[in-house]
Amino acid sequence: MRISVLVMDGLFDSGLATVLDVLQMANELREELPHPPPRWELTRVSGRGAVRTASGHVIEAQAAGDGPRPDLLIVPGAGPKQPAPLLEWVAAPEREPEREALRRARGEGVPLAAACTSTFLLAEAGVLDGLAATTSWWLAPAFRQAYPHVTLDESHMLVHAPGVTTAGAAMAHLDLALALVRQASPALADLTARYLVVDDRPTQAGYAIPSHLARTDPTVSAFESWVRAHLDQPLRMAEAARAVGASERTLQRAVDKVLGVSPLRFAQTIRLEQAAHLLRTTDLPTETVARRVGYENASTLTTLLRQRLGTTPGHLRNRTAPAGA
Repeated sequence: MRISVLVMDGLFDSGLATVLDVLQMANELREELPHPPPRWELTRVSGRGAVRTASGHVIEAQAAGDGPRPDLLIVPGAGPKQPAPLLEWVAAPEREPEREALRRARGEGVPLAAACTSTFLLAEAGVLDGLAATTSWWLAPAFRQAYPHVTLDESHMLVHAPGVTTAGAAMAHLDLALALVRQASPALADLTARYLVVDDRPTQAGYAIPSHLARTDPTVSAFESWVRAHLDQPLRMAEAARAVGASERTLQRAVDKVLGVSPLRFAQTIRLEQAAHLLRTTDLPTETVARRVGYENASTLTTLLRQRLGTTPGHLRNRTAPAGA
């Protein structure tokens, strides 16, 4: 299988290295399977010859579009890590060769895969229009506002759409590479993950910081503060809207525009964040933790933790248990 990796100036070094290392490891482990998939042939391509990574390493690359048509084009993370400079970077004239390479590959039916900030480059090139995608959780509000034709779900580590796979934050390069191996051979992906000692991480939700996301809009920020001040009480939307100086409809629109969820869903995220913190850092019974964050019983909290964060109260407590405990 021929894979081209699109490299650019400002490349996230560990993102590129992770993708290459996982695929090379999978190549080495293929022969341990009774029916191994074909080898991955990796080629670095760029829009303008050699590039310099964020850490200053120079990477030689052939011109995108030269050579045989690849079976897959991977775009590791690159560029600034904060919303405003990232949006400027992906839209800059200097990025047109990369944007054109993505449009050309998409037009030729080449599957695309991107992680972290490079999801913005795909969106800027227009190849995500009408599709579902994910991105780094802290960039989601800016992505949602800049690219309204993309269906964004930043809670997921990976999102598969027809012909395009996107991955979340920087270390999601690992998840992305393993997912590509899994498409060829689930057995080889499992074997590679075991050799690399990698656990399954299907969601970014447990890593997101609600207060960071909320502060991009004053109404949403005020709502977040109100929810935190009333964590142990039922959520009353009319009361919350009055407290932040908005109508219920305005509040709903503001939260949906920034976060892509309802106020109720966002309040639930805040409650679960606080519950996880209490479970990690205190010996409070789960029943008590549940009441402190507005749930009537421990079973409701446990169900929501499993559904939303992919974890349980017991797992959260065990993560902080001292060695040998």
